[in-house]
Amino acid sequence: MKVITVIQARSGSSRLPGKVFLDLCGKPLLVRMTERVLAARLSGTVVIATTTEKEDDRVADLCRDHGLLCFRGHPTDLLDRHYRCGAHFKADIVVKIPSDCPLIDPAVIDRVMEMALNSDADYLSNLHPATYPDGNDVEAIRWEALSRAWGEAERDFEREHTTPYIWERPQQFKLMTVKWENGLDYSMSHRFTIDYREDYDFIKAVYEELFPKNPLFGLNDILQLLEQRPDIAAINKKYAGVNWYRHHLGELTTVDATQTKTI
Repeated sequence: MKVITVIQARSGSSRLPGKVFLDLCGKPLLVRMTERVLAARLSGTVVIATTTEKEDDRVADLCRDHGLLCFRGHPTDLLDRHYRCGAHFKADIVVKIPSDCPLIDPAVIDRVMEMALNSDADYLSNLHPATYPDGNDVEAIRWEALSRAWGEAERDFEREHTTPYIWERPQQFKLMTVKWENGLDYSMSHRFTIDYREDYDFIKAVYEELFPKNPLFGLNDILQLLEQRPDIAAINKKYAGVNWYRHHLGELTTVDATQTKTI
């Protein structure tokens, strides 16, 4: 089966503009993250999917300069962008990993993808319900399910966030979830994603501590570091649990207020 892993990325960000270009140990954040995704055995063909907006010429240039595949699509309809990227590369499975996950563990990608490739699930992720620290997002969508969502989804948040049309319909799609081992759940307590300046300061501190010793440091390395360095853990602690669900609790049927936090 042909796997296409799509890393959605753009220059604009209302809270932290240009975050994909911020430095992490000598390279742009987007490049560092893509290195980690490429290190996974089962990530298949990895593509940076940016927008057709003029400002995102910079993302396309970055991809060219670093030898990364780039696809350009709709600025705000992420479902359309993922669908057209998958169609362009003739995907059997499209994997969605947003560019705000620069600490993603290649082993987590492989764990999710091994299950996806050995199941008949239409949608398999480690997000519904989430148990991994925020920022280890891996969603594997069969082409037929993505095509159906693309043709049928109408609500703005279903188009913007790509996959809600699928995971909000467990009666219509076969859904599977990968949970963290040993019953652990750090999804609301540990934040490894980037949306605010404090998130970047946290991620930069983690990279500076771990990258020189092991460029492909993993999830357990980060957790061990945070136990030893509570000062690093505290940098963006106030945003732990904050995610986009908080804006749509009145519309979502499979997510409730325990799975998000308001700032």
